[in-house]
Parts: sequence; C-alpha cells; structure tokens
Amino acid sequence: MNELIRKLQASGFTGYESKVFLALIQGKLMSASEIAESARIIRTDVYKILRTFVRKGFCNEIETNTILKYEIIDPDIILDKIEGKIINEKEKEIKNIRDVFKEIKPLYKSKYDENEKIANVELIRGYNQHREEKFIKIFKQAKKEILFMTRPEYLVSDEIDNTAVRFIKSGGIIKSVYEASSDFKLKTKSGWKQGTLKDLMKTVENFEKYGEKVRLCTSKVPNITIFDREIVFTNINDKTVPKHNEADIITRSKNFAESMVAVFDSFWKKSFTIKEFKKKFNN
Repeated sequence: MNELIRKLQASGFTGYESKVFLALIQGKLMSASEIAESARIIRTDVYKILRTFVRKGFCNEIETNTILKYEIIDPDIILDKIEGKIINEKEKEIKNIRDVFKEIKPLYKSKYDENEKIANVELIRGYNQHREEKFIKIFKQAKKEILFMTRPEYLVSDEIDNTAVRFIKSGGIIKSVYEASSDFKLKTKSGWKQGTLKDLMKTVENFEKYGEKVRLCTSKVPNITIFDREIVFTNINDKTVPKHNEADIITRSKNFAESMVAVFDSFWKKSFTIKEFKKKFNN
C-alpha cells in the first residue's frame, strides 16, 4: 500500500489525498469517519479532501437520513478525467510557447548588421542534430566547389544527398575522399545496421553516378569539408571522447582554406578510384 501511495504522489496527489483515495477505492458507501479511520488521518482533513474529490468528479456525495456518505466512481472514468486535464494543460502550454515564439521570431537578428564581419572561427559543441543542420546550411550556400574528406560513421543523409545532386546539376563540383573502412552504420528501410566494405562501395558508386568525383583512401582520413575554398568545416570525431563532448569547428578564412585544400590534394593523390580500389583489393 505504501508503494501505491508513493506512486499516486508521483502522479500529482498529495500524501493525504492518496490515503483517502485508496480508502475510497476499497469501500462502497463510506462516511467521513469511516474514511478517516481507514486512511488513518484526522476527520477534519478528510472533509477538505472529500470536497476536492467531489468537485473534481472523483466521488459522489450522497445524502442519507443521518449523514453524508461518499462513493468513489469507476477508476477508468477518473483516469480519463485526469488524462484529459493533463492533455488540456499541455496543449495550452504548447500553444502559449508557440504564440510567444511567433512574436519572438521577427526579432531574430533584427539588429544584425550585414556589413558586420562574421567571426573567423565558430565552435559547435555537443552531440545534437543542430550540428548537422549547420553543415547542411553551409552546404546549401556553396556556389562552386565542395572538397570532402571523411571517415564514414553513418550513411546516408537523404537531405545531403538531394542537396548534392542539385549542386552538381547547377554546375558545382564535389570531390570526395572516403576512408575505406567498415566502421560505420548504414541506413536501410528496416533501420540502421552495421556497414561492410561492400556497402561502402555500393554507396560511393551511387554518389559517383550522380556526378560526385570519388576516391577511396586506405589511410586515416580527417573529417574536413572545404566549401568554395573559403570555409572549412572540421569535425573533431574522437571515439575516446563522449558524444556530448564532440565538436565541430567552422573556419572562415581563405588562407586557411587554401592550406586545407593542399591537405585534401595530398590525400586525393594517394587515394584510389573505385575501379582501382576494387582491382587492387579484390572487392
């Protein structure tokens, strides 16, 4: 019984309300004195709680020839009442916060000066979808060339794929160096599964079909993307570091970007085309 009282308290009942509720649940028509005795609390406190329960529709107050008696209603009906109240309150909270943010949105960067110089280096810390959204945003803003080096961890983001197709069709160039590894998760219709080297081959072959220039590297490859030789997006992916401590670094510097292009070119030169890789490693 103590465990039920604890659970009722966790659901919003007070300690005394929990005891009175359990006393009512187990009885039929009960007087306040009988409820107080069963719940082991004083009668004056019981009256206050019973008035609350009657108001909420948890129990019926029945007049007899001598005293008032109380009868609990069907627990399923009480549950519906409580659930309905919680849902209504949450819907109001959601509506209120949506209304507030609808008013807030026009203020977003309302005092931003477009001529103000953007910070050269931006750090995005933590494991969350906003890091991916930031990458996609920069990806969509690219105009001419994207140089991509990666150790695949998850394949494949449909949004990035579709953006890449549009970018190439509009005349953009994407050159990519993928680390030849099976240490990644592959997205399938039934969910995520452990990838294989053959899965990687099939995936990058699809990339090549829509115009991406692909190389495979047997060395460790840094997770770096260079956009238009102006922006460098670096993912600090260290498996010894907890996910929430991972970070991305966005560097907006032409000089630094050109230096990273030189790094990209060195990996590109020592990497294999898909055909060369298959021939050399019998895939």
